[in-house]
Amino acid sequence: MPPRSPAAGPVVQAFEQLRRQHQLILNAVGEGVYGLDLAGHVTFVNPAAAAMIDWPIEELIGKSMHAVLHHSHADGSHYQREDCPIYQAFQDGSTRRITNEVFWRKDGTSFPVEYISTPMRDEDGALIGAVVTFRDITKRRWAEEILQRTNEELELKVQQRTAKLREANQQLRELSEMRSRFVSMVCHEFRNPLNNIALSVSSLNRYDTQLSLAEKADYLLAISANVERMTRMIDDILVIGKIEAKVLEVAPQPLELVAFCQTLLAEREYHRPAAPIEFICRSRQLTANLDERLCRSILSNLLSNAMRYTPEDRAIRLKLAKRQNTLILNVQDEGVGIPQEDQRHLFEPFHRGRNVSNIPGTGLGLSIVKQFVDLQCGTIAVRSKVGRGTTFTVRLPMHLSTTPNGVAD
Repeated sequence: MPPRSPAAGPVVQAFEQLRRQHQLILNAVGEGVYGLDLAGHVTFVNPAAAAMIDWPIEELIGKSMHAVLHHSHADGSHYQREDCPIYQAFQDGSTRRITNEVFWRKDGTSFPVEYISTPMRDEDGALIGAVVTFRDITKRRWAEEILQRTNEELELKVQQRTAKLREANQQLRELSEMRSRFVSMVCHEFRNPLNNIALSVSSLNRYDTQLSLAEKADYLLAISANVERMTRMIDDILVIGKIEAKVLEVAPQPLELVAFCQTLLAEREYHRPAAPIEFICRSRQLTANLDERLCRSILSNLLSNAMRYTPEDRAIRLKLAKRQNTLILNVQDEGVGIPQEDQRHLFEPFHRGRNVSNIPGTGLGLSIVKQFVDLQCGTIAVRSKVGRGTTFTVRLPMHLSTTPNGVAD
C-alpha cells in the first residue's frame, strides 16, 4: 500500500468539515429538501422533508421518491412518473416550479405543496440527478380560501346593496312619476267641476229673475253632482293614503251577496234607462264572510268604470257565482275596451288608458279595487279587447277571517 501523502490528512479533514457544515445547513432548513439520482432514487433527505411526509430518513434513502410521495394526484388518480415535473427536471436539464400539486404522507393523507425541482450537474456539466425543495402550503391555502370567501361575501353584499339602491332609486322615480300624475290629475279633475260650479253659481246670480224654478233646480243638481264628484275623488285619495300607511283594517262579517248586489244596482247612480245593468246569479241566496265596505267599493268602482266607458245602449252584466269555497264576481261590459299596452299598468294609481279621450276619471278606482281584493286574500283578472268590451273577474274566499291586528288571514 503506497504511503499517504502528508497533505492528504488536512484535505480529508477539510472535506469532512465542509460536509458537516452542509449537513448542518441542510438540517436547519425549514423547507423540505431531498436529492435524487438519475433513476429517481433518494440520495439524501433533510429532517424537515422526512417530518412533513412522516417517514424515517433511513427508510427513504435509496427509495423511489415518486412512489413514496408523488404517486397520485389530489383526486386520487394515478400520477404517471413520465408526467412528473420532478423527473423532467433531470431529463431535459431545466428547472421546474409547481404550485398546484399535493404530496402524500406515509399514512395515506395528502397536503398541498409548492416545490422546485432543480437539476444537479457534476464538474463536467453532466446531469447526475436533481434537488427538490418543497414546502407545505396548507395554511396559505386555508388563508387564501378564507380571503376568497370573504371577497365573495363582500361582493355579494355589495351586489345586494347595489340592488337595494337601484330598487330604492326605482321606487323614488316611480314615486316622482306618481306625484306628477297626481298633480296633473288634481289640476285637471278638480278644475272641471269647480269651473262648472262657478259657472252655475254665476248663472244663478246673474239670471235669478229670468230663470224658471226647473232651470234653477237643474243648476243646483249640477252643482250637487260636481261637489259629489270632487268628494269621491278626495275619498279615493284618502283611501289610497290609508292603504299605503297600512292602517286600513279588514272586518269580515256574514254578507248575503244576492241581496247585496241587487240593492247596489238599485241605487240611483247605477240607473241606466236605455240598457239597465243585468244581474245574473243561479242562487237565490249566497252568504259569505267578507268585509261589506270593501266589497261595496270593489263593485262600485268596477260598475262605475263599466258605465263610464260603455255607451248607454250597450249591455253591462254583473255575474255572481260560487265555485267550491270561492266567490266569483264578474263585471262585463261592451264598452271601448282597454289597449293591450295599458293592461299591465291597469292597477297602478293615476294610470288611465290612452283611449279614454275626454271621459272624466282619476285613475284611482282600479288601484283601490286591486288593494281591496288583496286585503281580502283574493285575486282580480281582466280580459279586454278594444272596441269589444272588458270583463273583470274577482275571486274572493267565501270564509275570510282576520288576525287580532285586523289583517285578513
